[in-house]
Amino acid sequence: MNKYSIAIHGGAGTIRRETLTPEQEKSYLSALEEALDAGYKILEKNGTALDAVEAAVVSLENCPLFNAGKGSVFTADGKHEMDAAVMDGRHMTAGAVAGVAGVRNPIVLARAVMENSEHVLLSGKGAEEFARTLNLPFESEDYFYNAYRYEQWQQVKGEATTLLDHSEKKFGTVGAVALDQSGNLAAATSTGGMTNKRYGRIGDTPLIGCGTWADNRCAISCTGHGEYFIRAVAAYDIACLMKYKGCTLAEACRIVVQETLKQSGGEGGLVAVDQAGNVVLEFNSEGMYRGSIDAGGKKNVAIYRQ
Repeated sequence: MNKYSIAIHGGAGTIRRETLTPEQEKSYLSALEEALDAGYKILEKNGTALDAVEAAVVSLENCPLFNAGKGSVFTADGKHEMDAAVMDGRHMTAGAVAGVAGVRNPIVLARAVMENSEHVLLSGKGAEEFARTLNLPFESEDYFYNAYRYEQWQQVKGEATTLLDHSEKKFGTVGAVALDQSGNLAAATSTGGMTNKRYGRIGDTPLIGCGTWADNRCAISCTGHGEYFIRAVAAYDIACLMKYKGCTLAEACRIVVQETLKQSGGEGGLVAVDQAGNVVLEFNSEGMYRGSIDAGGKKNVAIYRQ
């Protein structure tokens, strides 16, 4: 058995077979597999969990199918405001950015905050200024334009309504968790947020302990209605259930997703991995774009609830 594993997600929500054409389904599964392989290849070569989750999320950010990076949804002002976070379980260091525009890969900037600053979370113009000091790549608004996302925005433009990726109530955050051959864990999460969002709204993704967490007990990346994950401190609650109550990873994930979040009306899911290489992909919505390669080397990519 391998001593390394990885899991990814590309969003959760009301995702049914009848909502996707065979061609769309094939495209999503292919993109998930590509991201999964990008991270796993690093683990196979004895790379770090941190490098693996970053590579997987960069792949998802570069794919317009997902609400992160290139595929980010439109704000009420017709812009793109992106959030991302990364956490290294070795020393429980973390970096995050919120409300950034123009940055090609927000997850790369989040890691830069962790490794090249004394801070954990930078936002907006300040985060963008920091990215420029490091010569990180920026793109024009045309790069982020996507006809499908634009149409989503047009359906609610001008309304005082914030929607969850609008179509079919989908939460489009992407993320990855991994265990490397040295026994270290890491988590990374990235999102474009909610369609038509206003007032600089920030969800759970860049908030350490809410949408993203890693220590060397477990690593978690969440996707869902962020306000509920924030109130539940969802990602850290899983770590706490394992540490203080002795729950297994699977038990802790089930309690948080199927009980704590569900009881408060929170819809979504998460991917998680522990130090033994156990992988959990838990969600309370009808579907979740997801993939994993477990400690036995078994690969799985899926969309719908099986």
